Amino acid sequence: MKKYIILVIAFLFSALCLNVFAQTKSYPFEVVKTGTGKQSIIFIPGFASSGEVWNETKANFEKKYTCYTLTMAGFAGTKPEANPSFKNWEDGIAAFIKDKKIEKPIIVGHSMGGGLALAIASDYPELAESIVVVDALPCLAALTDPSFQSKEKNDCSAAVTQITALNEKQFYDMQKQTMPRLLSDQSKLEMVVDWSVKSDRKTFAEMYCDFYNIDLREKIASIKCPSLILLESYFINLKPAIEDQYKNLKTAAFKYADKGLHFIMYDDTVWYMAQLNNFIKS
Repeated sequence: MKKYIILVIAFLFSALCLNVFAQTKSYPFEVVKTGTGKQSIIFIPGFASSGEVWNETKANFEKKYTCYTLTMAGFAGTKPEANPSFKNWEDGIAAFIKDKKIEKPIIVGHSMGGGLALAIASDYPELAESIVVVDALPCLAALTDPSFQSKEKNDCSAAVTQITALNEKQFYDMQKQTMPRLLSDQSKLEMVVDWSVKSDRKTFAEMYCDFYNIDLREKIASIKCPSLILLESYFINLKPAIEDQYKNLKTAAFKYADKGLHFIMYDDTVWYMAQLNNFIKS
């Protein structure tokens, strides 16, 4: 009997160890894998957006490419992290690529996701085959303040307090008022607003505050891979300032949309898909 009890204890201990060490490594995002192909594409959505923002885009590539579509933690109803940060998200995506042995993926990012694509290609210059940045800048704050300098210790507590104090209606109204300045396609408006409303408020505030403090203007000099920069139509009026931000990215090709706003994939779809096809399939 004593021998039997010892065997049971040993078995349970082994099972516990196996369970602990076999747990899947966690990443700061949810991911959906679709398509088939030797070449992989990683799609990173923008601030408070769902990976669904790429549905029409990835449908164009799934027959010949393996697609990994992310939704960052805390955005659009996904489970939030305790302490999210731009840097942790960057490193988490890079770790995922390495862990899953995804060889030289093409990284496509919109808005904050475009910033993450730039950061990954800067800090991990051998990781990506190429990057596509959809309406993002190396330093968002510098567009309105050319003298902007990133803070070493960026306190986001005031932003968190302000956003988390809003009730459901106030937060919805804020997003409903903001989104028409980012998206002209009215048929997509409520869907995009809903992604924001379903986002974790603390994550929403912390990541907006953190991203606004990011300055990649010097760092992008490290990028070695081909880089397609797609920009909304209005930015042609700010071309000198925008391309000055990108002056250290020697591999950049700039394209300005013909119409629409920040969500180029919805507002100027034909032009947008033509640029992606020419760049990715060439």
